[in-house]
Amino acid sequence: MLRDFLDYHRGTLVMKCDGLSDDDLRRRSMPPSTLCLLGLVRHMAEVERQWFRRVINGEDIPLVWSADGDFQAAYDASSATRAEAFAAWQAEVDQSRRIKREAASLDVTGYVAGWGEDVSLRLVMFHLIHEYARHNGHADLLREGIDGTVGV
Repeated sequence: MLRDFLDYHRGTLVMKCDGLSDDDLRRRSMPPSTLCLLGLVRHMAEVERQWFRRVINGEDIPLVWSADGDFQAAYDASSATRAEAFAAWQAEVDQSRRIKREAASLDVTGYVAGWGEDVSLRLVMFHLIHEYARHNGHADLLREGIDGTVGV
């Protein structure tokens, strides 16, 4: 059930971006916010990488767009393209799915340095569902502002 809900929210983010040009995907919501659909896709690539690869799998790798761990760097999509953002996001989703598939159970844990504690794969999946759901709400508003499209 967790996997299905997570995949539903992943698919929703993709749907919110379907049929738009790179310029549309880079369109910002309103000043002073720099939030845009491509920025959300890039951010979710970082989120997938952080929680599945760095926390659960214990990989010592930098973020995709920031060697010094700045999650905000992903939001700057001013020169990003659909191809670049979605390729990075899909690569991270593929890795996340592999890590989940190969895990002995949802009770597998990884260490979150910022929290100073171990977390289970189950908690990570819940966290990502929450993160996608919140950002899909942003994506819905962004998409409506671009061409009026709403809903799932």
